[in-house]
Amino acid sequence: MRREYHRWYSARVGRMMELLVFGHAGAKVLVFPTRDGRFYEYEKLRVVQQLAHKIEAGQLQLFCVDSLDHESLYCFWKHPAERIRYHIRFEEYILHEVLPFMQHKNHHPCTIAHGCSLGAFHAANIAFRHPHLFQKLAAFSGRYDLTMQVESFTNLFDGYYDNDIYFHTPTHFLPDLHCDWRLHHLRQMDIVLVIGKEDPFLGNNHHLSHILHSKGIRHQLHEWDERAHRGYYWRRMATLYL
Repeated sequence: MRREYHRWYSARVGRMMELLVFGHAGAKVLVFPTRDGRFYEYEKLRVVQQLAHKIEAGQLQLFCVDSLDHESLYCFWKHPAERIRYHIRFEEYILHEVLPFMQHKNHHPCTIAHGCSLGAFHAANIAFRHPHLFQKLAAFSGRYDLTMQVESFTNLFDGYYDNDIYFHTPTHFLPDLHCDWRLHHLRQMDIVLVIGKEDPFLGNNHHLSHILHSKGIRHQLHEWDERAHRGYYWRRMATLYL
C-alpha cells in the first residue's frame, strides 16, 4: 500500500501542517481525527489496516489531516469568539489547501468527508456548509451541536453565541437553509450517520436526522449496540460504510 507523508506551512493557521495519504486511486476520503487525535490516528487505530483491501484495490484513497482542536474549539483559555475564529481558519486551510492538494493528486469525481467523534462533527460541518465539494459524508459517533450539554460534555463556548457559532453548528443552521442550490447538492449527497444506542449523542443524531428529513435530504442513520465510541467499533463501521 502506498503511504505518503506531507507537511507544509499554512499561513491561514500560522503553523506547519502535516497529513498522511494512503493509496494511489479511487474515491478521495478526507479523514478528520478525533478530538485528541493527530494525522496518524487512523493508522494507529488500525482503521487503515482494516481498509487495506479497498485501498490496495484502488477503490479508496485516504487523506488523513491533522487536528487543531486544542488550539480552537477546546482551547478554553481563549475567549469563545477567538476559539470559533481559529476553527474557521482551520476550515479555510482545508478548503483552500487540502482539497486542492487532493484534487491535484487524484481526479476521481467522488470526495468523501469522514470522521469519528469530534472528527464526525468536522466532516459533517464542512460537508453541510459546502455540499458542492462532497459526494458523500460518513460520520461516526458524532456530536453536531457543540453548544449542547450532555453527561460530562459541556457547551464548548461557555454560553457565548454569535453568528460564527450559528453557521458552524449543523443542527442550528440547517433548519433555516432555504438556498435551492445548496439543498440540491445536499439531496445528491450520500449521507451516512452511525451512532451507538448508549452514546450520549444519540438524541443529537436523531435531531439531525429529523432536520434532514424535513428538508427532503435522503440519508441513513444506523444505530449500533452499546456506546460504540472507540476504535474497535470504528474499524468495523469503516469497512461497512466507506
